[in-house]
Amino acid sequence: MQQHKHEIICCERCRSSFECKANAVTKCQCSQVQLTLNETQYISEMFDGCLCAGCLRELQREYNSGLVKV
Repeated sequence: MQQHKHEIICCERCRSSFECKANAVTKCQCSQVQLTLNETQYISEMFDGCLCAGCLRELQREYNSGLVKV
């Protein structure tokens, strides 16, 4: 049985390191945060790379707090 190595990357926003499981996205830490299409678009306008689950949650709260004009 072949083991897949996952990449250790830094969150583009907070610079913390985490294991990216892009080849097993349902097991990746980012799949813990369910984003709407609008939330995803908001985040993708600011960041190109992967973000940790903590930053995704913070940005989701920021978007939904009414501080963001849509």
